Amino acid sequence: MGIKQNTMSKIRKALISVSNKKDLKPLLNILTKYKVEIISSGGTYNEIKKLGFKCIEISKFTNMPEILNGRVKTLHPKIYGGILNKRQNKKHNKEIKKNNYENIDLIIANFYPFEEVLSKKTNHNKIIENIDIGGPTMVRAAAKNYNDVVVICNPNQYQRFINEIKNNKGSTKLDFREKLAEEAFMETAYYESKIFEYFNEKSKNIFPQKNIISGRLIKQTRYGENPHQKAAIYSKNNNPEIIQLSGKDLSYNNYNDIYSALSITKLLPNNKGVAIIKHTNPCGVSISQNKVKSFKEALESDPISAYGGIVSCNFKMNINLAREMNKIFFEIIMAKGFDKKSINLFKKKKNLRLIDTSKFKEENKFDFINKSNSILIQNIDNKNFSKKDFKVVSKRKPNNETFKKLIFAFNVCRKVKSNAIVITNNYKTIGIGSGQPSRLDSCQIAINKMKKFQNSKKSMKLFAASDAFFPFVDGIEKLVQSGVTAFIQPSGSKNDNEIIKFANLTNTILVFSKTRHFNH
Repeated sequence: MGIKQNTMSKIRKALISVSNKKDLKPLLNILTKYKVEIISSGGTYNEIKKLGFKCIEISKFTNMPEILNGRVKTLHPKIYGGILNKRQNKKHNKEIKKNNYENIDLIIANFYPFEEVLSKKTNHNKIIENIDIGGPTMVRAAAKNYNDVVVICNPNQYQRFINEIKNNKGSTKLDFREKLAEEAFMETAYYESKIFEYFNEKSKNIFPQKNIISGRLIKQTRYGENPHQKAAIYSKNNNPEIIQLSGKDLSYNNYNDIYSALSITKLLPNNKGVAIIKHTNPCGVSISQNKVKSFKEALESDPISAYGGIVSCNFKMNINLAREMNKIFFEIIMAKGFDKKSINLFKKKKNLRLIDTSKFKEENKFDFINKSNSILIQNIDNKNFSKKDFKVVSKRKPNNETFKKLIFAFNVCRKVKSNAIVITNNYKTIGIGSGQPSRLDSCQIAINKMKKFQNSKKSMKLFAASDAFFPFVDGIEKLVQSGVTAFIQPSGSKNDNEIIKFANLTNTILVFSKTRHFNH
């Protein structure tokens, strides 16, 4: 027969040991009101005394001094006996009495700021010293014995606790303690995950035998990819990557598009370039020193698909560009900051979301996809291209400027859903074919887009990029017939020689990439 659950638990003795010592006074006031005896140690003890409250030092409570420069303070059987004792268990109570131990009914502990210290990139020894041992151990013990003990490990919980004991005259309800226990194990698991990540990264063991993926909740979105799905977004660190300045709340799909857009614009030259995204695919990308021109060129690539999409600027927004963008319906406009005039103009459209990406840094080293009970993990495709990553295989050779333009086309292409074909002129896209099972179909879509929206294509020098090799000549032939004069694509097909032969017969420039860049 199981032990009877303690529905209401009176708090008589509390142990407080916190790294974050803010907002203790309201807690101490309520504990004093209900005559709760307080035990503490080190800096927390000094803070409690400084605030004018009575407190027993842990070393006097356990009759054992702190040792090893404070590494051992709370690790004592008198502490853990008092926490883990099942109050309804006769054997436990007998042992507690025999050893002259006392019940501890409340643990308030938060941990050494390991994650904060880590973010400052201090030396290894300092990082190690900020691995908390006593705090997480006490919290886990109290959470395990939630039937009798309250555990608080986050300052955000203080007010809930104050309200609880006010409403119950110094006691707490079982469901309240159980919820705090759940949150306690969440905190300790997250804390340990960051320590594991640090050691794992240090050893460069990218695929350990067991993996831990942790994050902090940013917010729940209105719904998931579809209205019947629930969704939320988490961050792997404490630093905001994107800042929403105005507009409706972001949805799951919005976040997906935003990060797809950022993955493209971060490949563009600093302070240059505009990308327009729809359903995670670019529908127009342009690089120009003139910011208004860059936007117009990106828009001209596919103005129909751009409607209701996302614009991502790799620079700070100014009022001249804002006036141009304001003429068209976009869901989201992203930039590395906005001047005041552009913000005031955009805010007149209440639903338009403005996103400041000036603090965005690509820190994630892995992509994760959850499939049923399995998680697919791979390191991200963030290779920075240079000439050495390519090989010119045609008789006709590209000059330096042509090579740069081909690499621009290839950079855009790697961010288009496979099978991907991108047609460019100078540093702007003019036709994009994406997400087709057949590469030939993607070629045709890119050509159709170009013919539909580019009236002066005869006077343009056309380049094309493919995210993987052409398995047959038919794809490259179709593009040559449409005016393409230079290609960039990965090698690896058994028909590579046939592709090279066709390029030479048509006096076409052909450059092979040494790496493939699918984006499924």
